[in-house]
Amino acid sequence: MQLTINPREKQGVTVLDLTGRIVAGEECDSLRKTIKELLAANQKKILLNMGDVSRVDSTGIGGLVESAILTAKQGGQLRLVSLPRLIHNVLSTHRLLQAFDICANEAEALASFQD
Repeated sequence: MQLTINPREKQGVTVLDLTGRIVAGEECDSLRKTIKELLAANQKKILLNMGDVSRVDSTGIGGLVESAILTAKQGGQLRLVSLPRLIHNVLSTHRLLQAFDICANEAEALASFQD
């Protein structure tokens, strides 16, 4: 299953509903491109809804870290929400949890964004 990215706007935040796999190749490139386009359009509050992500490989993890760093460098905020347990465990194992702002649910995530 490829990665599907469905953007929507909620309370001034761009929510990207992700479905599928974040793996090396077209999937990672697609997510990276989407984040860069949002930042270029001055949409700097980005929420990645990971609830329907079935798999993330090492390239996908790198892409997520790169997205978080790029967003921060441009003065933006990136959050992850509904992180599947498997992906949470991978981030924990590699000591990358602190690289992300992770929220339990969308309401909490939306409330955490600051102007």
